Order: sequence, then structure tokens, then C-alpha cells
Amino acid sequence: MHFLAYIIVYPILWLISILPFRLLYLISDGVYILLYHIIGYRKKVVTENLKLVFPDKPEDEILAIRKKFYKHLCDMFLEMAKTMSISKASLEKRFVLKNPEAINRFEEVNKSVLLMYGHYASWEWSSQLQNLTDFPGFAVYKKLANKYFDKMVRDIRSKFNTSLISTRETVGAITQSERNGVKSVIAFLSDQSPRLSKEVYWNEFMGIEVPCFTGAERLAKKLDLAIAYLKITKVKRGHYEAEIMMLSENPKESPDYELTDMFLREVEKQIYEAPEFYFWTHKRWKHRNKKAE
Repeated sequence: MHFLAYIIVYPILWLISILPFRLLYLISDGVYILLYHIIGYRKKVVTENLKLVFPDKPEDEILAIRKKFYKHLCDMFLEMAKTMSISKASLEKRFVLKNPEAINRFEEVNKSVLLMYGHYASWEWSSQLQNLTDFPGFAVYKKLANKYFDKMVRDIRSKFNTSLISTRETVGAITQSERNGVKSVIAFLSDQSPRLSKEVYWNEFMGIEVPCFTGAERLAKKLDLAIAYLKITKVKRGHYEAEIMMLSENPKESPDYELTDMFLREVEKQIYEAPEFYFWTHKRWKHRNKKAE
């Protein structure tokens, strides 16, 4: 069944990927109508999340943000498909790093850097950063249950020589790389909700107390990696800018959870500024009010 789904979907995604961008976004408009107006994909989750973090916003503003989000979501999905055939030159024009000297800095001091991301704007096209450095790149991802789609995602995201490693492989792979003297750039989506446990770290995110993922900070401290926030903004449809914002070159000197808190505050700033570009279909606040349990 998994293979059948794959052989049906893959050719469609490939055909979409070779379309010119103008036609790609016309299809995205059609997918938006289907997803938002007909299927209503996760509309309840999105609406609840928006009302939860923006309790003072009137209903009409919540609905306006929701519509903009779904349009962005459809664009981003088709842009991921486009990555299958996009050229290096085209991606460089559409995903621009504003401060490439930051990557050069890591190369000069010969130190690996861990880039913390939020589910904001286009994390998919950030693979373009690999074209700006001689350091090998690692991207941490959650392995898919369907092995065929998992391979497809790995192939798409590793097109520009970034190596994908699953969450379970992360510590071992990065530790071995450091032991071998190989310095790298590591991409870490860090705003997801961790599993609940007695040891989990809690803090406010968008004004709501939730468990926070601390894996990036802990790995940076363990291996003495520089740690930074990759701020990605959507300039216009199909065009993004990124900025590397240093959190610490010496993370061991920072108190526990300080770097995680700094990261969360940066993500919040972007959400408050343009909430439609955050990934609202995730149940990020599902564990709220469970700290005492």
C-alpha cells in the first residue's frame, strides 16, 4: 500500500516540479481552494491555535490570518515539490542569505555551527545555504513511516549535498563528525513540542506555558558548537531572505535553557510581525496546562 501511494504521487510531484513558477502558483491557488474551502484541512486546529495565542484579536482578523496562512501553506508545499528540479542558480535568487559573512566566520575559526530554526516561512529552501560553505551540512528531520516517501523527502532535501539525519541518529552522527575533525553546519527545527516527562523544560511560547524542545542547546553544549538562529522572512511569493543571528559562539558559558529561551523569543517576534507565515496546523500548544500532571 505504501509503495502504491508512492508510485501514484511521485510522478505528479515531478510533473509539478518542472512547471514554470507562474504556472506553479496558479496550481497553488487551485490547491488553496480545495484545501481551505472544500476539504477544510485542519481548519479547527488552525483556528484554535490562532485564538489561543491572539485572544484579543477580533474574529475577522483571525479569519484573515487563517486565509493568508493556507495560501502560504499551499505555496510552500508546491515549492518543496519544485525543489526536485530547481536549479542552483534559481534557488540562489529565491532564497538569499543577507549575511554570508557569518558562515565565513565559522570557517575562519574552524568551528561547527548549529542553526536553530522555527517552522516559519520556508525552512525547505534553506538547503541553499549549503552552496555558500565548504562545511558539510546536516539537517535533522523526523523519519516518515512510509519508507518510499521518506526516501523521497531525503532526496529532495539533500539535493544540494546536505545530509539528512533522523532525530535518533543526530547525537551519534554529529559526535562522530566532531571526533573525526570534520566541522559542519547543522540545521535543527527547534520549536516543536517534545514528549512529556518529569525532566522536560517548560517556558512560555506566545504567552502560553508549554514544554520546550532543548535538544539543540544540549547538543551545542555537549560538543561545544556555535549556536545561532536562522531568521527566515518571506519577501514576496516565491522569494525569501535569511539572516544568521548568533546566539553564542561558546554555549557552555550560557546558563541552562538561556539559549533555548533566546531562540523562542526570536520566533515569537516573527510570528507577531507576520503570523500568517507560521505553521499553524501543528498542535504546538497541545500540552498546555499539563505541567503538574
